[in-house]
Amino acid sequence: MPSAATGAARQWAALTTEMPFHAIDGYLLDGRPSKAAAIAAALGQRIPAERAQPFYRALEAVGDRAADEALIALRLVIADKPADDDAVRRLRALAMLARAADAAARDAAFAKAGPMLDDLAALRAEPNRLPAAARAAYLAML
Repeated sequence: MPSAATGAARQWAALTTEMPFHAIDGYLLDGRPSKAAAIAAALGQRIPAERAQPFYRALEAVGDRAADEALIALRLVIADKPADDDAVRRLRALAMLARAADAAARDAAFAKAGPMLDDLAALRAEPNRLPAAARAAYLAML
């Protein structure tokens, strides 16, 4: 019998086949699916690129204990983008900002990211527009 995470991953994969994002994006941007389900989806929909294989082996070994940064790096590889430190850090910061529920969380995201989010700083005082702008910037990197 498949686990709940595997079932959720299959459901997410079915829902997102027409969408330009991956289950990893859903986990990072919205918290849906769960981290375990996002990992199951990534493992179930592997790309053959050689540079993705170490990520898959690591996810198999550690499962949902994998750092979000590892998922972000894999997501960049899936999108055929360089998984360099700056790209991973920016996507992580954008995901934090997209999920920030209150001013304290937004301030923490900006503080942690430093200049990586300078392009969104003008929207800092506009909590209704900032999450959508962060999501759009995240997706534009992919």
